[in-house]
Amino acid sequence: MQPGVNTVQDDFDILIVGGGLVGASVALALAKGLRVALLERAEPPALAVLPQDWDARIFAISPGSQAFLAGLGVWPSPRAGRIREMDVRGDAGGAIRFDALELGSEQLAATVENRLLQATLWRALQGKVELIAPALPQAFHADERSASVTLADGRVLRSKLVVAADGANSWLREQAGIAFSRQSYGQQGVVGNFRCARPHGDIARQWFRDDGVLAWLPLPDNLISIVWATDDASAAQLLALSPAALASRVAAAGGRALGDLQPLGKAAAFPLSLGRAASIIGTRLALVGDAAHTIHPLAGQGVNLGFGDAKALAALLDQACGRDPGDAMLLQRYRRMRAEEVLLMQSVCDGLQKLFALADPLSGRLRNLGLNLTNQAGPLKRAMMRHAFK
Repeated sequence: MQPGVNTVQDDFDILIVGGGLVGASVALALAKGLRVALLERAEPPALAVLPQDWDARIFAISPGSQAFLAGLGVWPSPRAGRIREMDVRGDAGGAIRFDALELGSEQLAATVENRLLQATLWRALQGKVELIAPALPQAFHADERSASVTLADGRVLRSKLVVAADGANSWLREQAGIAFSRQSYGQQGVVGNFRCARPHGDIARQWFRDDGVLAWLPLPDNLISIVWATDDASAAQLLALSPAALASRVAAAGGRALGDLQPLGKAAAFPLSLGRAASIIGTRLALVGDAAHTIHPLAGQGVNLGFGDAKALAALLDQACGRDPGDAMLLQRYRRMRAEEVLLMQSVCDGLQKLFALADPLSGRLRNLGLNLTNQAGPLKRAMMRHAFK
């Protein structure tokens, strides 16, 4: 606390630290009947009109996450795309294809820009929660009675429950003394957007390659967004290319399935790792999103796991009917509710990444055979689809 600054205390039922997609959705979901505050270091821009350019960070939103967001009044999102089919190719002839019709649905997932969904959430929060941004947290304290976060300006925010939604490098998780195991994949996720020469048909395409995993996600207006998970050195080489040269490289890596690609904006990259918090709860503390867990993006489930956290926590507190939201027994229920799904998704994505990273011929034949056999096994494939696209 700075000398000479008067301390002001504000009391809330819920204090959320981190105003990204997951943190903002938690705040909005909990705003009914509770006094909620959302603390963010930098206030995201509230977009009054759609920008001409496209955000390089695109998320595949599962039907369950989309329903959750729709229930909060923040869907449909402007210029969202859809994934009607998914075409996955192995590195030695293996292939599997998922079609929404097999589930009696119109789409497997929706595609939406991070920037636009973020702005939509923040607009919806106006007048429903107290937005404290920009703000710099300095200290966290929690005991059996309450929790508090002290800001750099001397303000003290007290609450019954604090939610850590401040990302993989969570300040709040560290302040609470919760260990976080992080296993780097030695890879970067290179992302960018392109216009296609041929219609993409609302089909998501993915290739397991010797140099990593390349995914093309369909966007409206015959655009695609790509995520190329590749080793650090290859990622640096891709980012060093001119936009036109990168577009040519991406098109060639995908077998020119959609013809020539025209670049839209600059590419970017982010490091990939498997992360697990030793516990997703603490004293009057709950962790959500990347603060609780990170996974490899090959299945596109990272943000959906975070929305699953938000949905579970909000439902639990709604059912508590006025009970203390920081009650230790309630938080234990939240931990149990999320344990199985998070562990399963992390294990599947980590296992697939490691399986396709093996270079020996026998492993290559087996994994590609597995893709082909699963593609032919109707009941097994539909069971996988119901879980992955729920």
